Amino acid sequence: MSIQAALSRRALLQAAALLPALAGCAPSAARISQSVFTLGVASGDPAPDGVVLWTRLCVDPLGPTGYGLPPGPLLVHWEVAHDQEFRRLAAHGMASAAPERAYAVHVEVQGLEPLREYFYRFRLGSEYSPVGRTKTLPEAAADVGWLRFAFVSCSDYQAGFFNAYRHLAEEELDFILHLGDYIYEYGPEGNGPRRHNGPEVVTLDDYRRRYALYRADPDLQAAHAAAAWIAVPDDHEVENNYAAQWAEERLSSEAPVTPADFLRRRAAAYQAYYENMPLRRSSLPRGSQMQLYRRFGFGRLARFSMLDTRQYRSDQPCGDGFQPPAHCPARAAENGTLTGPEQERWLLEGLANSPARWNVTGQQVMLAQFLWPLPGGAALNLDGWDGYAAGRSRLLGFLQERRPSNPVILTGDIHSAWVHDVLADFDRPESAVLATELVTTSLSAEFPEAALDAVALSLSHNPHTRYFHGAERGYARCEVTRESWRTDFRVVNTVLSHASQVRTHASFVIEDGQPGARLA
Repeated sequence: MSIQAALSRRALLQAAALLPALAGCAPSAARISQSVFTLGVASGDPAPDGVVLWTRLCVDPLGPTGYGLPPGPLLVHWEVAHDQEFRRLAAHGMASAAPERAYAVHVEVQGLEPLREYFYRFRLGSEYSPVGRTKTLPEAAADVGWLRFAFVSCSDYQAGFFNAYRHLAEEELDFILHLGDYIYEYGPEGNGPRRHNGPEVVTLDDYRRRYALYRADPDLQAAHAAAAWIAVPDDHEVENNYAAQWAEERLSSEAPVTPADFLRRRAAAYQAYYENMPLRRSSLPRGSQMQLYRRFGFGRLARFSMLDTRQYRSDQPCGDGFQPPAHCPARAAENGTLTGPEQERWLLEGLANSPARWNVTGQQVMLAQFLWPLPGGAALNLDGWDGYAAGRSRLLGFLQERRPSNPVILTGDIHSAWVHDVLADFDRPESAVLATELVTTSLSAEFPEAALDAVALSLSHNPHTRYFHGAERGYARCEVTRESWRTDFRVVNTVLSHASQVRTHASFVIEDGQPGARLA
């Protein structure tokens, strides 16, 4: 059977399977006279033989319901092609967009060729979506020599425009990593050029409207359409500094929130996150639980282990916040964990058995110890790995004993760019360098201006920190070969207007077999 015939037969079988659920779809689609692809398109979770395609139908993103669509499921056609004109189709089919999933479409395309560029689009009735570009991963055993990707985090709509996303879309990347804080849950606040659409989000409808606000941004849409995304959330997709079933407010007289109350909110937030991201069915939430840690291989060149440091963590010690080390002995508790035991085993086993030249951990909060200069003296951030010293010690001990090839940690969260030597013992600056941590600045969220000089002056007390820059927003772009890893910290000159330029503020290089980064 020819490939084209096989594809046509597959499409017919898919259509037949969908017909019972899609009765009445075509008349509903015919009655829609406005654009339904207002939230753009996306691809994600790439594999050697396929990728997830995403769109979410929505006529009025900022309306009271965020949909503007008739009730009932709608039939959506999708196409993947070798060319932007869609003359050479590689795959096509149909999918259902149902109101119980906010009319989101997730298509897990299979049968594609490894390490190939493809183009995709959707159609409802006679209307076509924008065209997206994506790329499959190489086969697991492929001896690939070059990789180009970027990582980003902390896109706060209220803090500024998403100019960095627009520049990111022009980088011609193999894929993009998003390390969390894709949305912010807060109500309207701050002095930025834009405002959130409503109070702090709590319910499923609240979260759906907030995602619609962000997804309607043209610069964010351009970044999604430019490359496949691999995304993991942090805290603001649910609530600032949440930990497992514990809300930030905990149990206070002002805002009592029980664990049961908070898990209901977390379930709503996780469902909205799934609905709005190009994730596989394996990440479909089950109530307040969601499978988010997962692994991606780029041939034998690089392996990426993406972590979830919120869902399974123990509560922050000593009431969260910043504390001098001597004031919080609980941070060293053996049962304190950011990852949970199961995910920790998964991470260490993956590192131990990896055949890759570069072993990358994508995660949310800063791994390296850092003594922050506060008025009361040097303090640690207990929401990061500094609050979970025993878990970090287990990871560092593993790296020192097992020596996986070229470990690199990628981090977001902190609204500033950093480069750290990851030491065997941060209290002994002369101890061995085991890995490199690269931290991207925020895409738009602010770093406190008043803290910039103080942090810069404190670098002498943190000799493992090679670089800090918190004054500008942007992303980190990486070029990886067998011999070296280069990271360019890309920044925009403003997020307060739509117009901006992008430049490289600093570049660092890691050499194969030599942990630690040097200024390029």
